[in-house]
Amino acid sequence: KVDLVESGGGSVQTGGSLRLSCEYPGYMGGILCMGWFRRRPGKEREGVATIDAGGPTTYADSVKGRFTISRDNAENTAYLQMDNLKPEDTAMYYCVAKPPGLCTAFLSEDHFGYWGQGTQVTVSS
Repeated sequence: KVDLVESGGGSVQTGGSLRLSCEYPGYMGGILCMGWFRRRPGKEREGVATIDAGGPTTYADSVKGRFTISRDNAENTAYLQMDNLKPEDTAMYYCVAKPPGLCTAFLSEDHFGYWGQGTQVTVSS
C-alpha cells in the first residue's frame, strides 16, 4: 500500500495560478511513475500529467504549456504547477502513482494503482 497525500487545492480566478503537492513514501517513491488525474464536473477522470523516475514528463493537450509537473525525490514530493488557469480546469485533482514502466498521461486510470484522496480546484470567470 502506498499512501499519497495531496495538498494545495483552492479557488482562483481565471488566469490565476495554483500549485498542488503530493507526498509519497520515501522507501519506494523514487522509482515510481507519478502523475495527476482530474475529474471535471460531468466528465470521466482524465490524465493530466506524468513524470517518470528519471524525469521525463508528459501532458494532456488541454494543459500543455500551462501546467508543469515536477518531483523532488529528496523531499518525496511531486508537484503540479498550474498557471493561466481556466474555468474548464475546475475539477477534483488526484495524485496517482504506478510501478516503473510505461509512464504517460495517456494511460487509462486502471494503470495507476495508487491514488490520493483528491483536492478540489475551482476556477471562476
